Amino acid sequence: MTSSGTQDKAQITPVKFGLDNTFKFECHKKISCFTRCCRGIDIMLTPYDIVLLKNKLGLSSEEFLAVYTEPRLLEKTDLPVVTLKLLDDEIKSCPFVTDEGCLVYDSRPTTCRYYPLGVGSLSHKEGTDEDAFYFFVHEPHCKGFEESKEWTVREWRKDQGVDIHDEINEGWTDLLVLKRSFPPSVMFTEKAKQMFFMACYNIDKFKEFIFGSAFLKMYQIDDEVIENIKKDEVALLEFGFSWLKDVFFNKGEKVYRLNDTEVEKRKAGRDGGTSESPS
Repeated sequence: MTSSGTQDKAQITPVKFGLDNTFKFECHKKISCFTRCCRGIDIMLTPYDIVLLKNKLGLSSEEFLAVYTEPRLLEKTDLPVVTLKLLDDEIKSCPFVTDEGCLVYDSRPTTCRYYPLGVGSLSHKEGTDEDAFYFFVHEPHCKGFEESKEWTVREWRKDQGVDIHDEINEGWTDLLVLKRSFPPSVMFTEKAKQMFFMACYNIDKFKEFIFGSAFLKMYQIDDEVIENIKKDEVALLEFGFSWLKDVFFNKGEKVYRLNDTEVEKRKAGRDGGTSESPS
């Protein structure tokens, strides 16, 4: 989360912190800068953020995306991401902020939960966080650093719930980092980008795609997995990440193998559907 103002521009502290490093910070209603960090911001939403927010607001993922987000291509990956659409007021406010605080606090985005921390990674090692590092985002108006409450980074992550968010979003983060590691000349087709966008962000449409197309005929998927993704949106997200990793990078667990009989039928033109492969 960063400020877009010129005078209140956020400063990134050039120090890397680990999980057991300590810092002092607290935010509450009595602090003079309360909610100022919710204006002039740039928040990239994660897949799990969208699930929580669209459910909190009683919207479909497609409705939420249309009303509250803006699409963007992530630098060095050429993959689509979404950012929170700000209000068209003088201070570019978050659409969910009031003078009393956040209207969606219990479902707030991952970036908001991390603040005043930011997170980065030196390299990509699937299944570990040993290379993760953290840094501070200092905004001139923020008085939270003057409070006496002390945390370790580990304690802050758990208190704010970002440990759970990071765990659920791990497969999505892997996809971004894997694509970034490819040469710039390796580009995905528009169809592949659309499939990535649907599986990661438009989860309701992705569910319709799985259960309303020939997808389940094309892939050999265990009945237990099918039942889980039918009723559990987190399981559906994680399924989508793993499937995309299989299709894009050949790095999934290979539990989603193609049904050779259906593939041959489609090649021969005897099945009138469209291909489920985004490649």
